[in-house]
Amino acid sequence: MRLTLRQMEVLVEIAHSRSATAAGDTLSMSQSAVSAALAELEAQLGERVFDRVGKRLVLNDSGRLLLPRAMAILDQTRGIEALFSAGAAALRIGASSTVGNAILPGIMAEFCREFPAAQFCLRVGNTQAIAEAVAQFEVDLGLVEGACHRDDLAIAPWLRDALVVVCAPDSPLAGREVSLDELRAARWLLREPGSGTRETVETLLLEHLHGFERAMVLGSSEAIRGAAIAGLGLTCIPRRLVRDALDHGHLVTVRSPLPPMHRTLYIVHHQKKTFSQPLQRFLQFCQNWQDDSFVSTPG
Repeated sequence: MRLTLRQMEVLVEIAHSRSATAAGDTLSMSQSAVSAALAELEAQLGERVFDRVGKRLVLNDSGRLLLPRAMAILDQTRGIEALFSAGAAALRIGASSTVGNAILPGIMAEFCREFPAAQFCLRVGNTQAIAEAVAQFEVDLGLVEGACHRDDLAIAPWLRDALVVVCAPDSPLAGREVSLDELRAARWLLREPGSGTRETVETLLLEHLHGFERAMVLGSSEAIRGAAIAGLGLTCIPRRLVRDALDHGHLVTVRSPLPPMHRTLYIVHHQKKTFSQPLQRFLQFCQNWQDDSFVSTPG
């Protein structure tokens, strides 16, 4: 059985007007097209839904059973149409730690102000995990802190992100110029392998330090931030994640011969991903995002 929305519309309009001609006028259909749609409906149901009383069509018991269901189907269809005309979206976004915690909430909030019907499912993990989710089509789009080295993924530069070396204000390294030897000997708080931040930190620092004599690995940037505030060591971390702690004196930047450091954030999607209109709209929204948080500050 293959009932159609047009048949449901014909049923409802004839029920209201009791005339195939009047129903055709409302639906912009000829009287013969209305009669054909009704005949097809009754043939598929195996039941007549109208009694023919002269030139009038009156709902019978089968028609009265079907009418409220037909009206509900049409109401739901109109709801779907209205939903998408209002910019509805049900997007699955993956983000690495810094992006998911410090950047994406503001982007999603602004997007939802413009498109109130939008819905998001956000997955936060390290860059490697998000790249795998994109590759498996578990998320529609990834916003990550490190380059993804996979042939099946398309990756494009997005935002710049400043990094700073910080420590607790009572650390022996605070408040003075620190040598590279002292930095090398200090305890470093690092993300786990697979993290974009870990990859970037190693790329930027090992050129100057040639290794970390002591390291403590923590599974999130928030844990590293808390450990640094507690005095467990120093860390190289996105400035936007510790801006409040720096402003309130819970952390201080470490002065050293290290040059200013920054990295690039990326947008990644599967090479074969089909972009719906809402997803394309969100991608464009991200690409046009005006980020004023980049501050290149010596570490």
